[in-house]
Amino acid sequence: METSNKYDVIIIGGSYAGLSAAMALGRAIRKVLVLDNGKPCNEQTPHSHNFLTQDGKTPREIADIAKQQVTKYETITFVNDTAVNALKTANCFQINTAKGNTFEAKKIIFASGIKDELPNIEGFADCWGISVIHCPYCHGYEVRNQTTGILANGDNAYEFAKLIWNWSKDLTLFTNGKSMLSPEQTTTLQAQKINIIEKEITKISYQKGQLEHLIFTDGTTQPLNALYAKLGFKQNTDIPMKLGCELSENGYLKVNMMQQTNIEGVFACGDNTNMMRSVANAVYSGNMAGTMASKELIAEEFNS
Repeated sequence: METSNKYDVIIIGGSYAGLSAAMALGRAIRKVLVLDNGKPCNEQTPHSHNFLTQDGKTPREIADIAKQQVTKYETITFVNDTAVNALKTANCFQINTAKGNTFEAKKIIFASGIKDELPNIEGFADCWGISVIHCPYCHGYEVRNQTTGILANGDNAYEFAKLIWNWSKDLTLFTNGKSMLSPEQTTTLQAQKINIIEKEITKISYQKGQLEHLIFTDGTTQPLNALYAKLGFKQNTDIPMKLGCELSENGYLKVNMMQQTNIEGVFACGDNTNMMRSVANAVYSGNMAGTMASKELIAEEFNS
């Protein structure tokens, strides 16, 4: 495989969205660089679900199969590195990396994901993705009808509780401090026998990532099998914003149906663009981003 610093497309992030974009571009015979540091956000998640043909496999298994298939396309190069800056010139984008490399490309695809802002609760990080979970469509079936909690507050908590109620009626909402639910919301949840606890959580007791009970600041405990958490997040990289890419009010990169950002030649896909954090959605949006980047390149070359 030829080593160079000039490419048609640079993909920043080599998980499901980035690999899917790379495959589309490889099949379009495009010279592609995938920059990835090998640290996916779902590294400790034991199983992935809701993705046809791969249901129940570990995230690593799915990613490994994907990478094996993508590397068969000879125009695709992988570099284990982290993009730290980007500059748009008259003819290309220049990407600088943590290891001191500089690469150039006509198009950029950000498949860089997001970083969850974990609460300051002892044990939370060790259970995240295992028994402290974010999505019922990804994980809910495995903990259906079990003693389940929700860590959230306000309007988000109300909507999340309504959703999770489909998977378990043994449900408690933990606001981790004074409830910001409206009186009407509180009455509605309680009518469905959803408990609301306002005590602050100080610690999660667990074994090998499996939650056993919550421990509150007053020393009392609450047994649980699973805890859904509605967390804040930030973009994994600020490079898109440095290039002028717009964010939605929720903090996602704004893209159109073709995964194009507001900056010409810049695409984005996967978790950094959409609240649907699933392998299936990442693969779809990555395929669209790769296909549309290829289409732009073809049109530019055809008309030159």
